[in-house]
Formats: sequence, structure tokens, C-alpha cells
Amino acid sequence: MNNDEQLVNRINAGDSGAFEQLVHAYEKKVYTMALRMTGNAEDACDLSQEVFLRIYRSLGQFKNESSLSTWIYRLSSNVCIDFLRRRKKHQEIPLVVEQEDGEREIEISDMRYNPENEYDKQELKEALAGALQCLSAEHRQIVVLRDIGGLSYSEIACVLEIEEGTVKSRLFRSREQLRRILTQGNIFTLPASKKAQKR
Repeated sequence: MNNDEQLVNRINAGDSGAFEQLVHAYEKKVYTMALRMTGNAEDACDLSQEVFLRIYRSLGQFKNESSLSTWIYRLSSNVCIDFLRRRKKHQEIPLVVEQEDGEREIEISDMRYNPENEYDKQELKEALAGALQCLSAEHRQIVVLRDIGGLSYSEIACVLEIEEGTVKSRLFRSREQLRRILTQGNIFTLPASKKAQKR
């Protein structure tokens, strides 16, 4: 029996400490996914709570057919997609980040602090986060799973219950859409007050 199975069994046996251990292990990943999917910190907090409530209620259905992390990603992804489908208004802002190589993979830059270029990195992160909000929920979902969640193609296929080839083609189309969005406008020319209004 692996660690995931032991943890699930302890939770199902009523061990509250085991559930706290699960929350601690996955809360950052779940929140990050929700934040990138919704573009709103308050929504991300609410959805994270909903995800862990669903995890607690549904753990009896976890059959170890996939890893616990994949199962949690699938549940989190579904919660976010359901939320986006319910939400009528989508946040969209015109964005551009000048790129020499338009074909390079779009990734959210790392979070490590560097005083010399922190401002530029923050602007880039904001541009990419905003660009994600311009994608359809399904395309945003696959970019978040791959480029932010770091899941492999096979793991994403398992989470979304689609073929691995479909993952690759959908991810390619999603990244192409992101690239086009990032080369259509210029976020850096917007006054700060206008940026706030657009969000």
C-alpha cells in the first residue's frame, strides 16, 4: 500500500489529522490552478474551499485507478470549469508582450525575487495571466495543467479523460491563441487606472 492509499484510508477512517495533511500538501496547487483559471483571488479562495469540501465528500469514490494528485487535479479542474460556465462575464483586456521569437512556448515566469528585474517579471506575469482570461475555459484549462501545474501529457490525458494526442493538439492550439493575444495590443501602454477598470 502506497502513501496515497494510506492517507486516503486514514481520512476515510475519520482521521482529521490525515485530511489536514492532504490539504497542506495540495492547497497551494489547487489555489494556483483556481487563480489562473478565474483570474480573481477571491474566486480562487472560494473555489479552493469548494474543491477540498468535494474531496472530503468524495474520497470514498477514489479507487486508486490514477494517482491521488491526478484525481485531485481532475476534481479541481472540473470545479473551475463549472464555475467559468456559470459566470456570464469574462474578463478580457488587450495585451502585448514584445517577443523576438513568437513560436516559443508560453509559460508563467518563476516567482523567485530578483530586485533588478522584478518589475519586468511582474508585468510579464500580469500580461500572461490576463491573456489566459481571453482563452476559452477548455483551452485555459489545458495551459494551466501543463504550463503551471507541470503535468505530463499522459497525466493531463488522465485528468481530462481524453487521448494523449488530443492533449498535444489542444495545447498547441491554446498556446497559439495565447501568442496571438499577446501580440495584438500593449498592456504596458494602459494607464494604471484603466488597467484596474479593464480587470
